[in-house]
Amino acid sequence: MQKPNNYDDTKIGGQYTPISVGGHHMIIKQVSETTSSSGKPQIVILMDTAKNDSQPGFFSNEFANDIRPEKKWPYAGTKWINTEDENGNCSRSFKSFITAFEKSNGCEAIWGDGFTKQFKNKKIGAIYGEKENEYNGKTSMRHEFRFFCEDGKVDDAKVPDPVYLDKSKTNVKPSDNSFLNVPDTDETDLPF
Repeated sequence: MQKPNNYDDTKIGGQYTPISVGGHHMIIKQVSETTSSSGKPQIVILMDTAKNDSQPGFFSNEFANDIRPEKKWPYAGTKWINTEDENGNCSRSFKSFITAFEKSNGCEAIWGDGFTKQFKNKKIGAIYGEKENEYNGKTSMRHEFRFFCEDGKVDDAKVPDPVYLDKSKTNVKPSDNSFLNVPDTDETDLPF
């Protein structure tokens, strides 16, 4: 057998490294206006990790290595945000994105025609965390985008708690039930 074309450069399966959880310095590649499946106005943000990030060019490298005929920007580097809440008012997630953008770039958002063009190649911070997912009856933890922040606060950002499918799971559990035996009295009588 002859060695197949591109053998030395072909990646092997099972070697994927996800984006790390915690804060990332990002560059906004594109913002576009669209409509959600429920008919609400929406923006779609494509972003990549910046040169000064711990994993620079993460999503652009992933996109370049995508061998599917219909390439798509990586899911974890894409954020869909409804601009309105259920009452037709500005959504918190949209306001959070705009605020993080403004603080990261020392500017004010420009409204009206050309709104989406102002974001291209601008910086922003993004926080990633673990989220439990189910596929074909099996559960696994994925690293997913959780929220935007000011780029200057990325390095001090805490890793968010994991999100589980079973909402009764939590990371904060008392070591024992002794706190239940504390009498209901005023603070001066507390044993600690």
